[in-house]
Amino acid sequence: MEKRFPDIPSLLSACLVHDEYPDTAPLIASLRHVREVGYFTRSEFLSMCKWKEQRERRRQDWISNTEDEVQMLSARALGASDEARRILHLCRLRGVGIPVASAFLTLVNPEHYGVIDIRVWQLLALYNEVDYNPKGQGLQVLHWLDYLDKIRLWAGELKVTVRTIERTLFQHHRDIQTERLYP
Repeated sequence: MEKRFPDIPSLLSACLVHDEYPDTAPLIASLRHVREVGYFTRSEFLSMCKWKEQRERRRQDWISNTEDEVQMLSARALGASDEARRILHLCRLRGVGIPVASAFLTLVNPEHYGVIDIRVWQLLALYNEVDYNPKGQGLQVLHWLDYLDKIRLWAGELKVTVRTIERTLFQHHRDIQTERLYP
């Protein structure tokens, strides 16, 4: 079992994961233009969905989104004035929940976003950074907002991207995980 740290800032200081996954770096690079144009296309949407949810449980839902729907909702999300509206617009796309929507934001802007999922939320609970939903199931907007505040704070303190913080938390959970991730 991997070493247990006294708190998350100590963990981050000791274990920062700087390198992006080899299959993720090209996807992030291919999406750099999205912030400039203000939306993503259906093709980009499907690529991001497949990246986040490789089990393809929701493939039929994803492909049912039209080009117009994807462009309209992604434009609304990227133009939203607050994080709750931003993620909720993305969740209006069929087959998209908070974790997948957070992946879109992360892939388009890794400096300011990190993916939320069961692993990172369970790690926050393990280190008493959150005191609700310790299993990380059914993540909602409140989880996203709490998570985003925390990882942005740590990124600012360590002068790294928010994605770096998220990847470090994700990797540490993988290293210490002893039980099944999903019941």
